Amino acid sequence: MTTLRPFTCDDMNLDPLTETYGLSFYMRYLAHWPEYFQVAESPSGEIMGYIMGKAEGIGENWHGHVTALTVSPDFRRLGLAATLMNFLEDVSEKKRAYFVDLFVRVSNKVAINMYTNLGYIVYRTVLEYYSGDPDEDAYDMRKACSRDVKQKSVIPLTHPVRPEDVD
Repeated sequence: MTTLRPFTCDDMNLDPLTETYGLSFYMRYLAHWPEYFQVAESPSGEIMGYIMGKAEGIGENWHGHVTALTVSPDFRRLGLAATLMNFLEDVSEKKRAYFVDLFVRVSNKVAINMYTNLGYIVYRTVLEYYSGDPDEDAYDMRKACSRDVKQKSVIPLTHPVRPEDVD
């Protein structure tokens, strides 16, 4: 049986495809939004995956945000990512968020398909969001929470935006 437990900084490096940040970044998030961090651990104590996020925005833009989701290659295709996403969505519901959002590389078709199957839509394209050679666009994907009765938060934008225009 998989158990969920609070996240610690020792849990960060499971997958080379997951964006990673400096220790101070993780510590700041963990200090401000500990309720949004969760680790999935196998019965033998092996880290299977984790999710980290935050709550941000004002008014109808108040939302939960998925900062990182990763599942170790040894534990993929077991529904663990969906379990972790459900956890973050539940926290966002309790915080009375209007929606949950995340950013994903446009080239990451596997992740985009998974998020789509979980009910997320491509809300907008963010041009050159990811640094690299060359820089890569991101999809801002969203899923409405129950507070957004009219589903206004998931009406897709018809034009791309720049990273500095993301609120």
